[in-house]
Amino acid sequence: MNDNFYHVAVIGGGASGMMAAVSAAFNGAKVVLFEKNSMLGRKVRITGKGRCNVTNACNDTVFFENIPRNAKFMYSPYYHFTNEDLQNFFINNGLELKTERGDRVFPKSDKAADVVKIFERLISDLDIKVVYSKIVSIEMISDNSFKLVDKTNTTFSSNSVIIATGGISYPLTGSTGDGYKFAKQFGHTITKLKPSLVPIEILEEYCSELQGLSLKNVALKMHAGDRCVYSDFGEMMFTHFGVTGPIVLSASSHIKNQQKYKIFIDLKPALSHEVLDKRLLRDFNEFINKNFSNSLEMLLPRKIIPVIIKLSEIDPFKKVNSITKQERAKLVNSIKNLPLTVRGLRPISEAIITSGGININEVNPSTMESKICSNLYFCGEVLDVDAYTGGFNLQIAFSTGYLAGEKAAQSTLGGF
Repeated sequence: MNDNFYHVAVIGGGASGMMAAVSAAFNGAKVVLFEKNSMLGRKVRITGKGRCNVTNACNDTVFFENIPRNAKFMYSPYYHFTNEDLQNFFINNGLELKTERGDRVFPKSDKAADVVKIFERLISDLDIKVVYSKIVSIEMISDNSFKLVDKTNTTFSSNSVIIATGGISYPLTGSTGDGYKFAKQFGHTITKLKPSLVPIEILEEYCSELQGLSLKNVALKMHAGDRCVYSDFGEMMFTHFGVTGPIVLSASSHIKNQQKYKIFIDLKPALSHEVLDKRLLRDFNEFINKNFSNSLEMLLPRKIIPVIIKLSEIDPFKKVNSITKQERAKLVNSIKNLPLTVRGLRPISEAIITSGGININEVNPSTMESKICSNLYFCGEVLDVDAYTGGFNLQIAFSTGYLAGEKAAQSTLGGF
């Protein structure tokens, strides 16, 4: 047998690809891992602002509730390798973890690079061959043999191929859609690709005035017409084009091109309209001889006060002791329902993940094997499954990668 023969060839050295390679090798396979970048896990290294939210420690019900697209497909992969299994995997291999607000799990070191280091060590210990080169063609030679050629025109052969090439978001990390091309070649269909978990462009000009302002513990509601299509609580930030941050990114998953959307931000979700009105009266009483424009600093971030004043339509130079009940009601509503009109989504190059991908009806969720071409497997973002922020997408990548690697190895070596 030639030196370039492997039981399992994995294309893509991101989260799902590294896990697939390790899982296949755990199960006795001789594995080669192809990565076209000069390093493994390039996208993993920048996730979670460089901290890497590896998973979410929620219960199973909550996990599936956070997958708005094709959640049922994830039943088999997830229960085969759960969030608890993943945490144990990292802990047993020397990575200390911590759980933060919203059950988000991070490395204790706050360093995404430490996640990649775990895989690099396992890849070395398991004698997985890493080839830093782009695969340009895959050809099926027989029912259980593939020929792969890289950009240097070097030929490799394998019994099974796992495609773990990611989507088309963050193209600078190498996610340029190569896997879709290979999948189509073997007869697979690709559902419509669009950005998901992406910042939102807003029509209101005051967003640029608020650029850089971060808000914590606010509530977001997004409406399509009169219907609320998404609500969330947490953090967001204003930018020169609109809004971003965890709750905004998750809301973006629900935006479809043909509909018009309006977002409302509740700056004080812990206070009802009545309680907020009483709080305003208390503050106004303290600033009784001051202008309205100088009366909100105890309640709101300074940067957003001019916007709220404008929305309330109260004269900024009006003395607070002469503000009417009706004016206060409008002010309360402005604070509880800051309006943002959606212009559209930022480009897919700025998206955290790609929505759409290889049609899941053409993939066996119990094995991650193609239903069209035997011994061809898929895992990670290349599949048409995506979730909200909070560690759910990485869990999808790791669960599908673990299952694909195990089943590819067992199929090749005759295991069960």
